[in-house]
Amino acid sequence: MSSSRFSPALQASDLNDFIAPSQDCIISLNKNTASSRRLQFKPKENAVSTKPQEEAVKISLKDCLACSGCITSAETVMLEKQSLGDFINRINSDKTVIVSVSPQSRASLAAFFGLSQSQVLRKLTALFKSMGVKAVYDTSSSRDLSLIEACNEFVSRYNKNQSSAGKEAGAHLPMLSSACPGWVCYAEKTLGSYILPYISSVKSPQQAIGAAIKHHVVQKLGIKPYNVYHVTVMPCYDKKLEAVRDDFIFSVDDKEVTEVDSVLTTGEVLDLIQSKSIDFKTLEESSLDRLLTNVDEEGHLYGVSGGSGGYAETVFRHAARALYNREIEGPLEFKTLRNSDFREITLEEEGKPVLKFALCYGFRNLQNIVRKIKMGKCEYHFIEVMACPSGCLNGGGQIKPVQGQSAKELIQLLESVYTKDVLISDPFDNPITKRLYDEWLGQPGSESAKRYLHTDYHPVVKSVTSQLQNW
Repeated sequence: MSSSRFSPALQASDLNDFIAPSQDCIISLNKNTASSRRLQFKPKENAVSTKPQEEAVKISLKDCLACSGCITSAETVMLEKQSLGDFINRINSDKTVIVSVSPQSRASLAAFFGLSQSQVLRKLTALFKSMGVKAVYDTSSSRDLSLIEACNEFVSRYNKNQSSAGKEAGAHLPMLSSACPGWVCYAEKTLGSYILPYISSVKSPQQAIGAAIKHHVVQKLGIKPYNVYHVTVMPCYDKKLEAVRDDFIFSVDDKEVTEVDSVLTTGEVLDLIQSKSIDFKTLEESSLDRLLTNVDEEGHLYGVSGGSGGYAETVFRHAARALYNREIEGPLEFKTLRNSDFREITLEEEGKPVLKFALCYGFRNLQNIVRKIKMGKCEYHFIEVMACPSGCLNGGGQIKPVQGQSAKELIQLLESVYTKDVLISDPFDNPITKRLYDEWLGQPGSESAKRYLHTDYHPVVKSVTSQLQNW
């Protein structure tokens, strides 16, 4: 990867330029540190039993990952009230609250209110700051960090795989994307150590922006990382579980710090707006916080193609250029196979396929891919894996269809809104990611980048809670 793509650090003469002025169970969440949160499962109120009432079962979120039941069906993890209430309580505490908003959540709110994504982000900034939030960022720049690291990792794996007869360390292909916590959770607790080496080690955009804020931005702001309460707005309930993984917790001054302290789903943000009886469409807009939000001079946001982050498209273009000196212009044409959630694209050299990528959404397709990998018959080099059919735009935490609107119609609307009023750009050209590499990470794939933007996966040992029946 050429270092010329990362120019000298962009200097900010004044930091103020970058921060704008100011179902089967009922679950309760104790207000405590992320690593010691407890879920309390209580029987349904309408359940009839002649047995004496027993004490409620208490399990940690980490234990929850050991269950093969509801956790991969994101909508059954009902943490809305707890997260929203905790968010409001933290604003009223002595913590500095920072909010990061995902592009998929922006699109969902834009479709619901009939606004542009830029308008949504500016209105959310105004709303959150009126409540006492310090800064509101867009996660597109952290998504670009994750994409750049994924590009670098894939090229490295591909070259190692091509130069060795066997699978040397780090050469496992196909490389499977790692941005979906539902997929990662399923792999860790069900597929075990065989499949984990195939998963990209790159953190998701949520955790990448968490690392950027807690390890780098806090230094610019002159704040201790444990005095920052970082909240993300995401399209998925499983992001709540991703945030409390032990791998994303570190210590500063003997105090435990989490990269992401709390996660609000898009639906929860809508609940917040409606609970305050706010006319969101007419709400005054605020300036954007440009420290981690990439906008042009006219205020347009930047984005990538692909409603689930553009992993397959971005890595395919980069690999074609880096490995075969092929510049691919225009939109990529993925071929639909057995269904719309399984598509592929191929790059050929002298009539032979040299790069074969796939989009694999939903567990029906995922299980077929896993079976082929285990049998050694998977023909792909890279697979963008998402647990939800139609990908992240259809996450369980997104706003549901309105009356008279089908789920299919909503997805089509979201796919249209996602790239509307957004400038499609190459992640390597993002000035914010360039600055983060120059000031903090060095180069893609560097030791610093591996320390802050990569992670490990662990087969989950079944706990006693996984044997419980009839929760």
